[in-house]
Amino acid sequence: MDLDKKLEIIKRNTSEIISEEELKDLLSKKKKPCVYLGTMPTGKPHIGYFVWVLKLCDFMNAGFKVKLLLADLHAVLDGVHWEIVDKRYEYYEKVIPLMFEAIGADVKNLEIVKGSEFQLKPEYTYDVLKMSTLVSIHDAKKAASEVVKLGDNPRLSGVLYPIMQAIDEEYLGADVQLGGLDQRKIFVLARENLPKIFYNPRVEVMTPIIPGIIGKKMSSSSEKGKIDLMDDEETVISKIKGAEMVAGNPDNGIMAFLKHFIMIVKSDKKEDFIVKRDKKFGGDLIYDSYEAIEKDFIEKKLHPLDLKNSVAFEINNLLSIFRKNKKAIDKISREAYG
Repeated sequence: MDLDKKLEIIKRNTSEIISEEELKDLLSKKKKPCVYLGTMPTGKPHIGYFVWVLKLCDFMNAGFKVKLLLADLHAVLDGVHWEIVDKRYEYYEKVIPLMFEAIGADVKNLEIVKGSEFQLKPEYTYDVLKMSTLVSIHDAKKAASEVVKLGDNPRLSGVLYPIMQAIDEEYLGADVQLGGLDQRKIFVLARENLPKIFYNPRVEVMTPIIPGIIGKKMSSSSEKGKIDLMDDEETVISKIKGAEMVAGNPDNGIMAFLKHFIMIVKSDKKEDFIVKRDKKFGGDLIYDSYEAIEKDFIEKKLHPLDLKNSVAFEINNLLSIFRKNKKAIDKISREAYG
């Protein structure tokens, strides 16, 4: 695969890259660069996680080594109790590889790293302390504000969080860090401060934030606004049917998930998206692009309920792998989440 094709794959479905020129330079000089994404084992993963799972698959296809950091210590810093963080880690370790399998990725190319395995080493702690002498409380709070639950009287742990995330880039041997657009301030803090302790700044790639089905950011802490990986078929259908969707207005969580996940997967597999309708309403509609769906939706040629039914069908197919592993997942879930 040539450089331009690799760049095209990496750039698709992203919101921002800091910086694209550095990414081009990396691709031209390094045969197998490394990308990492960190996620905290906090609330249960939901379908919004598929956006970054798909993006990591793009990096795999572009020849990158992919590391997934399950940041157990970060989870504790963000409020998960020490007594249950290992169980939460086990839950994520079980379900997230299944997310890759659900979209046909080879999980042999995925390396899962437990944060505490390297973050408790003396040299790591030394670097965190070094950076803490360079970063002000104001800048650390600002960087963490969209990611960590700080509150009016934040704990010191929340201030340490972005410093540790910056240091993680070096200790994971990463050339690129991937994260949501809400991570941008942490990424900038890392780029500004890693050189001050004699480490190279990394390329930062950001994915869009997918709204929840009730109109807010899709979040692990919002049961109504997310579709859990373990939701049964009827629950998925019910949540999708109850989602906010105004005829003619594509600004909603369902359309966002279609755009940033379903239709990308369909395109990669050279499959069409089919909206099933009774013949008396014009019969089935067949789409090969998100743009075509959005056009018909804006022009009100595509009814919200018909679209919702089709999206629910696609999501239920996607989640079938988790239902096949339900017994094992439920056992871990009871220990991790009660």
